[in-house]
Amino acid sequence: MAYYDRSSAGDTLARGLGWFSIGLGVAEAMAGRSIARWMGMEDKTNLIRAYGVREITAGVGLLALGDPKPWIWSRIAGDAVDMATLAAGMENNPRAGNARIAFGAVMAVTALDAVCAQKLHREDAYYRSLPVPDYSDRSGFPRPVSAMRGVASDAPIGEDMRTPKILRFEQAQSQSAKS
Repeated sequence: MAYYDRSSAGDTLARGLGWFSIGLGVAEAMAGRSIARWMGMEDKTNLIRAYGVREITAGVGLLALGDPKPWIWSRIAGDAVDMATLAAGMENNPRAGNARIAFGAVMAVTALDAVCAQKLHREDAYYRSLPVPDYSDRSGFPRPVSAMRGVASDAPIGEDMRTPKILRFEQAQSQSAKS
C-alpha cells in the first residue's frame, strides 16, 4: 500500500495542475471554435473540443484522492499529442504565429508537468524507503485480552438503550396455558 502525502510539494503542484487542466479543458470544450480560429486551424475544432474533455478528465483525476502520478503522465502524453497537432497545423497557415504561441505555452506546461512527475516519483521513493511499522504485537485493547473478557458484563444499560418492549421476543404460550 502506498502512502500519499496530500500536503507535499509534488502533490500541491499536482492539484494546481489539476485545477489548471479543468479550466483549460472547459475553455477548449466550450470555445473550441474560437480557439481553432485564433490559431488558424478551423478544421480542428472538434479535435480541440475532444482535447478539452481529455483535459477535464485529467484534472478530475489529479484532484481525486489517490495516486496523482498516472494522471500527471496522462497530461504529459496529452501535451505531446497537443504539440504534434500544433506542429502539423503550422504548415501553410496564415496564423502560424498564433499556433507558435500556443506551441510555446504547451511546451512550458509540459515542462511543469515533468517537474511535477519528478517530484511525485521522488516523494514516492522516499516513502517506500521508510521501514514498515510492525504492529503484530498489538491487540487494540488497553489491557490483555484475557483481562478485558467480561469486564462490561455488569455495566448498567440505560432505558433508552434497551430493546423496546414491543420488539422484545416472548415465548409463545402453550395451548393448555391459554384455556
